[in-house]
Amino acid sequence: MALTVVVRFFAGARAAAGLAEDKVDLPDGATVATLVSRLVEDHGPALARVLAASSFLLDEVAGGPERALHDGAQVDVLPPFAGG
Repeated sequence: MALTVVVRFFAGARAAAGLAEDKVDLPDGATVATLVSRLVEDHGPALARVLAASSFLLDEVAGGPERALHDGAQVDVLPPFAGG
């Protein structure tokens, strides 16, 4: 069985991925780290650099790369923001 995750890219992650949102099919038992690996495969080294410095929200809750994903999950990719 598989699961589908909706990934929303913000700021520099959006620019590096070339899109604002992506739907990714992953195997059961996938984690945020699994998703990150898949996104790098799908979108290349520019996004890999951004993802290495990004935070991830799973269903609007922050967490680490070991967090398990579920079917229909929403993952927000938040690169470091600059501003003042």
